[in-house]
Amino acid sequence: MQTVQLAIADVQYAMALRDLLMRGGTREIRCVEQPDTQQGGVIVVDSEALSRLPLPLVNPERVVLITSNDPKHLMQAWNAGIRSVVFNEDPLSTAVLAIMAAELRVPKTETRGAEAQGSTAAPACGKPAEPLPDGHANRSKVQRRG
Repeated sequence: MQTVQLAIADVQYAMALRDLLMRGGTREIRCVEQPDTQQGGVIVVDSEALSRLPLPLVNPERVVLITSNDPKHLMQAWNAGIRSVVFNEDPLSTAVLAIMAAELRVPKTETRGAEAQGSTAAPACGKPAEPLPDGHANRSKVQRRG
């Protein structure tokens, strides 16, 4: 099972993204304040969380940055070696596609190691997710910052 760590300060965005990612049921979603770069899987961060990560990043191809279209933030991503940047104005489906692409870039040995570690992270992006009843769409509303 693939692990995705979400370190996004915008709680509504993080919860909506978490809910979309959980629909597939094939990944473990961990909402964290500070991602653990030593754990396997994909790391999704905003610019604030990226600035707190130790450089150089461990496997930067597995990191997805959610940020504004700001040259300063884009340069930060470029310098860190991040391949996937999604603008916070983009649809959530774009972020999900970027995360899926990053999952494909995670080495298989890393995925197996993450499964053995288990989860100790407490949710930081809202209340624990409740499973959606079959046939019901998630109606989470995400307010964008302007």
